[in-house]
Amino acid sequence: MPSVTRRDFLNGAALAIASGLTPMTQLAADPARYPPALTGMRGQHAGSFEVAHAFAREGRRFGIDDVAIEADYDLVVVGGGISGLAAAWFYRRAAGSDVRILVLDNCDDFGGHAKRNEFKPSQRLLIGYGGSQSIQSPKTLWSDVAKSLLRDLGVDVARFEVAFDDGFYGSLGLSRGVFFDRETFGRDTLVPDDVMLSRGHEARPGLEQFIAATPLSDESKTQLRSLYQAQRDPLAGKSAEQKQHILKTTSYRDYLIRICGCSEEVANCFQGRPLGFFGLGADAVAAADLRDFGYPGFAGLGLSHEMPAEWREPYIYHFPDGNASLARLLVRSFIPGVATGTTMDDIVLAPFDYDRLDRDENAVRVRLDSTVIDVRQTNDEVTIGYVRGGAPHRVTAKHAVLACFHMMIPYLMPELPAAQRAALAQNVKTPLVYANVAVRNWEPWLALKVSGIAAPTAFFSEAALDFPVDLGGYRHPRDPAEPMVLHLEHVPGAPNSGLDARAQFRIGREKLLTMTFADFETRIRDQLDRMLGPAGFSSGRDIAAITVNRWPHGYGYVANSLFDPDDYEERVLEVARRTHGRVAIANSDAGGDAYAHLAIDQAGRAVRDLLGH
Repeated sequence: MPSVTRRDFLNGAALAIASGLTPMTQLAADPARYPPALTGMRGQHAGSFEVAHAFAREGRRFGIDDVAIEADYDLVVVGGGISGLAAAWFYRRAAGSDVRILVLDNCDDFGGHAKRNEFKPSQRLLIGYGGSQSIQSPKTLWSDVAKSLLRDLGVDVARFEVAFDDGFYGSLGLSRGVFFDRETFGRDTLVPDDVMLSRGHEARPGLEQFIAATPLSDESKTQLRSLYQAQRDPLAGKSAEQKQHILKTTSYRDYLIRICGCSEEVANCFQGRPLGFFGLGADAVAAADLRDFGYPGFAGLGLSHEMPAEWREPYIYHFPDGNASLARLLVRSFIPGVATGTTMDDIVLAPFDYDRLDRDENAVRVRLDSTVIDVRQTNDEVTIGYVRGGAPHRVTAKHAVLACFHMMIPYLMPELPAAQRAALAQNVKTPLVYANVAVRNWEPWLALKVSGIAAPTAFFSEAALDFPVDLGGYRHPRDPAEPMVLHLEHVPGAPNSGLDARAQFRIGREKLLTMTFADFETRIRDQLDRMLGPAGFSSGRDIAAITVNRWPHGYGYVANSLFDPDDYEERVLEVARRTHGRVAIANSDAGGDAYAHLAIDQAGRAVRDLLGH
């Protein structure tokens, strides 16, 4: 099978493998190297997690106790994602611009899951998002605290109403499609005009034609069709309260098979559809949750239902690099000279000088490739130990904000109360992969009349053309003959195993950690060839570069009514995020979901806890 060009390969993780260098040492050897432009394996890449695994999994110690204190700060933030950077911003605003702040992060780039990917397959720059995707429902979900931060950073969400061309792909006659893979459905079939998850429960225009084009058996086609009809109540005789309880405590897959009488084949049509949002398949997401997303089978229940307000907002609040631009705006706001510009528009193409992130003269310093392994406090200070370049270091601070993964905090700070350590450990993060593929043109998509493809049982559950956003001088490709970024999503786990969400996440995490870039490249090429090949796509000819953003620890854990108690917020989240003396805890984990606004809210709360206002 043809592979990416040698140039593309050397720009990515293969250089580290071939030379024995981690991304940190590559960057040190060549200061002009620019992390967003690295291809190959990104996300939680080689060099970013080994120290943490050695420390937490293997019990290795790094001689921290014998290391002299190197510097003292007002605040040390552990974790340079959106929450950690926001904590630095809130602390500086509250305590004064002369306070000294150090942000430590284990990766070679700031932003955490808000990852920026850049490609240049021709003379034009292409930008993609490798993690945190969009500003979700800013009018209904975002708090006053989070909105005020956006305003102070110069982000006007109304700007996206012009920047995001919501009708672009539709104007070309493109729609979403569904790919039925041969391993599950007998033959590879791509069906355009996906109407399976349309909002509302009425019969949907085009449904009959869509079902007829699928490779399902005649019996399964009849069953699928019946899910969209309201003639039968599958829970007849139950009260409304009983029905609601059943929907909350029954997976959607079980609801289809055991309650609606559908075949496994019909259930497979929906199995992977929730992965991109929940990190779980239909076997581990409650029927009640998927009812909100327009999944069929509920029309005959006779239950009143109103779509939550946040889902009525358009999904258009997206920078070309996703929420990486929020991280870039934060860093630019408190490190002089790190980037040019002053607006949300010019941040998109602003060149960043990574050499300026960690200078002595900075009031706020961002130190990358630094894995914290020890946090201790006395009455008047906090001592933080970390490993960088294989060597241990220690600093002290008046305060610390732990904006890292909750599940790591019990290892970093064993002095926390046992109940809090147990609550923190409950946050088993969702593993996922966002792969960005730069292709030389996107003409096959036009021929197939699709802009996005759901693949409910394939390795990549989603594949799509990049969001059509023109912002700050960056122009989204409009000519199908131009290069384009394709976005693919994979969420590993143990579907249909009967295991709960955390067990599936742990299994998925280990799967990702054993996969190489070559493994992902093989999967990418195979699936794109099978989906797009009938329209002339050839991966050996048409792929220019690949970046695999691997996140073994991805989305923060979200309470699941199949596995968690109704009082999860009080029993787990509130206990986990308690401030302990001079150490506060932030991150979206503390908010119970993987949203940027929750990361910001928790940063604000953590700083208020520390400063008392």
